[in-house]
Amino acid sequence: MGVLPDYSRQARTYDRTRAASPSVLLPLCAALEGAPGPRLADIGGGTGNYALALEERGWEPVVIDRSPEMLIRAREKGLTTITADAQHLPLAEESFDAVMLVSMLHHVDDQTSVLAEARRILRRGGRLALMVYTREDIEDLWLLDFFPSTRAWMHSTHPALSQLLALLPGAQRHPVVFSDLQDASLAALASHPEKLLDEDWRAQTSYFERLRREHPRELNTGLRRLAHQLAAGEAPARPGHASILGWQKTD
Repeated sequence: MGVLPDYSRQARTYDRTRAASPSVLLPLCAALEGAPGPRLADIGGGTGNYALALEERGWEPVVIDRSPEMLIRAREKGLTTITADAQHLPLAEESFDAVMLVSMLHHVDDQTSVLAEARRILRRGGRLALMVYTREDIEDLWLLDFFPSTRAWMHSTHPALSQLLALLPGAQRHPVVFSDLQDASLAALASHPEKLLDEDWRAQTSYFERLRREHPRELNTGLRRLAHQLAAGEAPARPGHASILGWQKTD
């Protein structure tokens, strides 16, 4: 099962701490460069922050998400939306010039089907940009030591780079190192541990949403440990990493 199958609760507050990150936008645009046209499918696009940023760069995005509540926010930004499951898209073959999937793959049950659907709707010569946290990206994430029960489901929902490259042969990896908090994902918050003591910063991350729901005692224990280390000036603060895989459809 994906990390967070239902985003209806987070939709109300998501944009408080989650916007388009400059750390992501530069490699994302590099991965999409060379697409044969501007029509862009943003699969799992949520409230449309990255779609909006790319629209401002000349793209014609359509935000696709299974959460009606998230898509309400996207439409409020003037974006075109489609309510659909990424594993079964109600879209014609080769109907988009480009496809992007930004930090959404760990939320779906069948990741292989999602990527197959993304490839199917992409026209020949089209570009696909997949932003993911690979197993390698999260391996040294210090939060997994503070909240050890999360390691098992983080590993099960975050495939190794080699697994993804097998699904997207010939893809080029563009590394992401978070240097800002515009999109305060878990990886971005990793270098700002003091923010994690504030529920308003934790609330928009699927990691802490699941931890709060399934292991509340462990959450409280880990936060107390973090508060103690912050007070002692010993808290970890290593920047988080991600990967963007850029792939072109050639047949």
